[in-house]
Amino acid sequence: MVERQGRYSSFLKPIIYVLDLAVMLLFAFQFSFGVLDYFNFFLFVTIGWLIISVKTGFYEVYRFTKVTTIISLIVLQLAIFTLLVFSFFGFFKEISSTNQAIFTYLFKVFGVITVIKLSVYYFFKFYRKDLGGNYRKVIIVGNNSKTRDLKKLFDNKPEYGYKSEPIVEINPDSDLDEVFKLILDKEVDEIYCSISALENEQINDFIDFADNNLKILRIIPDNKDVYTRKLKVDYFGYLPILSLRDIPINDPLNRLIKRSFDIVMSIFVIVCILSWLTPILAILIKLESKGPVFFKQKRNGLDYQEFNCYKFRSMKVNPTADLHQVTRGDQRITKMGSFLRKTSIDEMPQFFNVLVGDMSVVGPRPHMVSHTHMYAERIDKFMVRHFIKPGITGLAQTSGFRGEVETEKDIINRVKYDIFYLENWSLLLDIRITIQTIVNAIKGEDKAY
Repeated sequence: MVERQGRYSSFLKPIIYVLDLAVMLLFAFQFSFGVLDYFNFFLFVTIGWLIISVKTGFYEVYRFTKVTTIISLIVLQLAIFTLLVFSFFGFFKEISSTNQAIFTYLFKVFGVITVIKLSVYYFFKFYRKDLGGNYRKVIIVGNNSKTRDLKKLFDNKPEYGYKSEPIVEINPDSDLDEVFKLILDKEVDEIYCSISALENEQINDFIDFADNNLKILRIIPDNKDVYTRKLKVDYFGYLPILSLRDIPINDPLNRLIKRSFDIVMSIFVIVCILSWLTPILAILIKLESKGPVFFKQKRNGLDYQEFNCYKFRSMKVNPTADLHQVTRGDQRITKMGSFLRKTSIDEMPQFFNVLVGDMSVVGPRPHMVSHTHMYAERIDKFMVRHFIKPGITGLAQTSGFRGEVETEKDIINRVKYDIFYLENWSLLLDIRITIQTIVNAIKGEDKAY
């Protein structure tokens, strides 16, 4: 009788579910409900919370999940739960409550839930890294650059909780029974196989072994480009057909969701921030150097169409602004401009571009037209970025590839992140990137010059 091995926190998610619901129902006593009203609130909120959580993936937090993702989940959950609570009082009109009381309730609930969620997250990071608990034993099959990178990741990130056995080298003539015996003897929980190191028959053998011994099998793609893509399967009758690129934003509903997010964000920034910040910056920019307050430059956007991209002027007026990118220590940058660029405030007028529909809050960063033409000829798949609208910020920028393109490697990696974004877009990803951008702006970045 085979038992599943490993040190899994199988009861953690249900416990946190119960804790969160207990917090919501405990703070609900502030509304002074009658017994029947409280029971209705209990059913309404509990069912609604569970449905929302499943849809948003609020409890899908894993050992490799980033804290910015957790914060994004909390913000999204709060926004939808707020609508849920207000809908309850709208549906049960005989139950009266003030908006202030409802917002006070929401503040208390999500304050405590945020503390619980982050406390559990950091506790387990500490537990894995410093106490060596809650770990999974893994083994990597196949020796190549990608498996070595994975082994290095497991070894250098103890907070993830993976203890890796030495890499198992394998070839078409290898005796898999010895490998399987090693996996059982070491009580391995997860098997990571390089697909390039295995023959088709060996892959099937690993699948059968994993199924029969309750092991988790994960496949590491090799260098063949088709395996690195997010493939979409369509059926023509009973015949499966693979599409090598699926762009979620092309779906009308997703396009509406993204556009709604863009409009809400741009209106908020324009009304609440730019309305008073622009006059102040205009005076400071004008006092230091002659020229316009705003800098306008042609950029390429959706479907390679050109549009005027706006920024607060951060450089002295010069004839090479549309030809040469800013470099470290660039003498064209003013003192005020240096501050604007380090804090990314110079990009904020682009929320007007977002409002009129030329850009999105999140998307691939647009380049100068001259640079776009150059990269399109030199960099493979560079033009794929133009399948969607450019953004004020993007996944590449929050992943360390913002600012000056110093080497060809910078633009290649930027394109990789941009393609990953357009193939894996979600509202949650947009929220996460937006939050990470704000965090990076506050902390400061080396390439923000």
